Amino acid sequence: MKVFITGSESFIGKELIRQCEKAGIDVVGVDVVENPKPNLYKKDLRDHDLSDFIPEQVDAIVHLAALSRDSDCVNNAYDCFDINVMGTLNLIKAAQKRKAKQFIFASSEWVYDFTSGEEKYEDSVIDLASHTSEYALSKLVSEANLRQQYNHDFCPVTILRFGIIYGPRKHNWSAVESILNAAKTNKSVTVGSVKTSRYFIHVTDIARGILKSIGLEGFHIINLQGSECIPLGDIVSVGDKFLNQSTVIIEKDPQNYNIRKVSNKKAKELIGFESEISFEDGLRTLIDKL
Repeated sequence: MKVFITGSESFIGKELIRQCEKAGIDVVGVDVVENPKPNLYKKDLRDHDLSDFIPEQVDAIVHLAALSRDSDCVNNAYDCFDINVMGTLNLIKAAQKRKAKQFIFASSEWVYDFTSGEEKYEDSVIDLASHTSEYALSKLVSEANLRQQYNHDFCPVTILRFGIIYGPRKHNWSAVESILNAAKTNKSVTVGSVKTSRYFIHVTDIARGILKSIGLEGFHIINLQGSECIPLGDIVSVGDKFLNQSTVIIEKDPQNYNIRKVSNKKAKELIGFESEISFEDGLRTLIDKL
């Protein structure tokens, strides 16, 4: 098996390549960050010769590359859509030219509107008018473009809506790494409410979910989420066990909390995916990296 990965130097990309190599899967990757390793190339998604780097009839294209933080896209709509939407369209064109067997697109739980508090499923109605995030809109537009292309005889398409990812890294932190680092560095943490909760998912599980989706036929949207709903306060209390300390928590608005509920049922049923790394084990991987 051979896969082509965009964003090969990203946090997820590196872990995915590690798991591919362990599974005996050949990888060709591109990223705007240079890597001297064979088959990993410095390329921009928008380059017209992108197809030259995709193996003929590659088993799967895993499209991770993007402006992937909401903060990078706020008031930066041109770059956000140029990279995330036009870059994806260019990759679709390249995939068609190289007769790729599957296109896997990294989307996000950011596409959902969580104001109602209801659990979100892949077929939940999404109101574009309610979105204020350029990042979320760029993902939704690319999802729509991929559906349109699939209806015009494009290869099988799998859209994976990632939950909030955490893991051992030096920057681009989620709330998990940020809170744990504040506890370790300052012995105090400031949050809105300790009851605010998310289904955080470790990067190892995300990469494993991507691998499980390879070979899927048809058009599918799948949520990849953690199995546990973790309050922010638990990040501190579990982290304190490893740090052997008692962190002071400062809540700015204790009663104003929210819980994002995103269903992982389809992932379990369709590709047999469920996160395996417990939150405690996941935090343990971070301690020495902060």
